[in-house]
Amino acid sequence: MEKTIFEKIIDRELPSKIIFEDDRCIVIEDIAPKAPIHLLIIPKKMICKLSEAQTYDKDLLGHLLLVAAEVAKKMNTQEAFNIVINNGEGAGQTVFHLHIHLLAGRNFSDFLPG
Repeated sequence: MEKTIFEKIIDRELPSKIIFEDDRCIVIEDIAPKAPIHLLIIPKKMICKLSEAQTYDKDLLGHLLLVAAEVAKKMNTQEAFNIVINNGEGAGQTVFHLHIHLLAGRNFSDFLPG
């Protein structure tokens, strides 16, 4: 099976602007940003989509959210950011390797539920 673009970035086969990395995940800038700050929090463990995560992935999933908060603080946007996880093609997922979008730097209240 061919590697996803994220696996290639994790393995340093493709360049990317890395914002944060630890043993469980990597955070990169999105190459097609939808906001002034648009980061991707990507687990190093391959999980195709959130709905395929297992109970034993709960510590990793929690870690990803804590990293999102940490990176938001690093980017000085800890008081106002959005987290988006697309699950499946019908929800807009284009890379089938679980990832979290962190978006900030603009007002999203016009089109997001309250």
